[in-house]
Amino acid sequence: MLDFRGEIDIVAEVEVVPHLDAATSAPKCRVVIDLTRVEFLDASGLRLLYRARQRVLEQHGRLHLVCTDALTLRVLRITGLARLLPPRPTLEAALGRAEATPGPV
Repeated sequence: MLDFRGEIDIVAEVEVVPHLDAATSAPKCRVVIDLTRVEFLDASGLRLLYRARQRVLEQHGRLHLVCTDALTLRVLRITGLARLLPPRPTLEAALGRAEATPGPV
């Protein structure tokens, strides 16, 4: 599980990428990204989520997203990423239902 916190922007991207790549490199990996403690998500953060999705799909794995913040949810919906990575309100809900789906952004 990757627990993103605070501001996920271009500065955080450098720190997050190695963890993201490690979590998404195994065949048939099952990765959960928890955004419940994210206060700000910009285009760099969206790019990280899309990168994780692509890497997981290449490994024939699953990517689950947990998110409850109204602003972050709005950004995910507006950009279409919520359609590809359906956010769930809890870890239990994410593990029970969410899955990365193929398709363009």
